[in-house]
Amino acid sequence: MTTDLFSLSGRVALVTGASSGIGRVLARGLAGAGAKVVAVARRSDRLEDLVGEIEQSGGTAVAAQADVTDVDSIERAF
Repeated sequence: MTTDLFSLSGRVALVTGASSGIGRVLARGLAGAGAKVVAVARRSDRLEDLVGEIEQSGGTAVAAQADVTDVDSIERAF
């Protein structure tokens, strides 16, 4: 099986809850598959660490600090 089958090159993936747990693992996996990742969570310090990890691995990511339970916070992030 080839990884080209699962390539996400040219795609953008928005991951909420990306600062820890499943969201963090998914963000790293999506970046590893070639997606440009928008990592969203409340904890900006952890998001910056994640972006650094993804970039060190050759991926592309940006952090967007937001609380998905707060509409104004979501609008500011976008």
